[in-house]
Amino acid sequence: MAADPQKGAVIVGTATASSADRRATVSLFSRLRTAEGQADPFPIYEELQARGGVSPAPWGGFLVTTFGTCDQVLRSGTWLEPDTSWREQQGERTRWSASSSREISRTLPALNPPEHTRVRRSAGNFDRHTIERIGHRVNQVVDRLLDNVRERLHEGEADFAALVCEELPVATVGDWLALPSADWPRLRELTHDQVFTQELLPSASQLARSDIAMAELRAYFLDLVRERRAHPGEDPVSRWIRTWDAMEPDQDKADEAVYFLTLFVLLAALETTSTLLSTMTLLLVEHPDRGRLLTEQPDLVPAFVEEALRYDPPTHVISRIAASDCLLEGVEVRAGEMVHLMVGAAQRDPARFARPELFDPHRKPAHLAFSAGIHYCLGAPLARLEAQTLLRRTVTRLPRLTLVRRPARAPRVAFRRLLNLDVALA
Repeated sequence: MAADPQKGAVIVGTATASSADRRATVSLFSRLRTAEGQADPFPIYEELQARGGVSPAPWGGFLVTTFGTCDQVLRSGTWLEPDTSWREQQGERTRWSASSSREISRTLPALNPPEHTRVRRSAGNFDRHTIERIGHRVNQVVDRLLDNVRERLHEGEADFAALVCEELPVATVGDWLALPSADWPRLRELTHDQVFTQELLPSASQLARSDIAMAELRAYFLDLVRERRAHPGEDPVSRWIRTWDAMEPDQDKADEAVYFLTLFVLLAALETTSTLLSTMTLLLVEHPDRGRLLTEQPDLVPAFVEEALRYDPPTHVISRIAASDCLLEGVEVRAGEMVHLMVGAAQRDPARFARPELFDPHRKPAHLAFSAGIHYCLGAPLARLEAQTLLRRTVTRLPRLTLVRRPARAPRVAFRRLLNLDVALA
């Protein structure tokens, strides 16, 4: 099984990786964790790809950097999520034993069939009616947020990430779930902290922040489920309660299932969507010709969003577990070992994309930003709706928007996040 980052040898099939291989990979990841590496990890990814499509991770398991192999793993039923059972087998003194890690392992993205199938069916889908209703609300929110930006721009600069990209997702999902607007700022802060438990190499202090945030989120959403049970409405949480009451005779278990579903929706709708919005806007404002292109060809807006998802996705790493012994690009992977799909690198794979370092909205859309297979992102339609609406409105209402300075990044490797996006009018 894959070792904890703090313990164990590096395994390549049946052979221990050479100390030189280990030192080289450790060096690459040390650079990824610097401010420079987080700002632009792609030159480091190129070095990693040069070592082979499947290479040993210094803490155990493997790193995968080729697009085709990442796609194959995500779509195959022979690869599993690191679920609760797997995490328990890693021992009590590993990152997987953290309370936040155990909690997140019970949400939909970390489940394996048949439980995944059962929970996913209970969640339902974003049908056309739901998307149209949410879309009307998104239009209103985007216009209000852009009004705020314009007011700030009259004084000089505005932080587009704080004023728009952080606000739009929480307003969208908060309104849909009928959460009190007064709670939105705190929920947004908690999602920023909890995500460390899903990071590639979280530190002890980061895991502690995740544990605290997850405990508060658990208390909040369990209270919410109890309140909706006592006072049901037509909101999604009330519907999920009715669905689970029909599936689960034990009310406490039904309420906990609804809690995990609601928690998942919030986490999935906030962190990665806000990153998509800020990255997409950065790509727009750093080159004025891109805004002009969209003004002249507004039908390119969806393709621009898809290319942003390829060029610099919100999540750069997706992890899976081998269900049985297998070969991956000729490398032996044993049952229970973890592979880290470096999708941020794979989406710059020159074997899959011509001139992958170029941002080209005319490129045929292809990416793994929403995963693939049975774990394809449930909220992908909602994320696309928010991104396309914001892009269209921004180009129309703020056509002279320009970047003031390069933004700072949060201290992460797997989950990208801009800390600011300072803009002005040219």
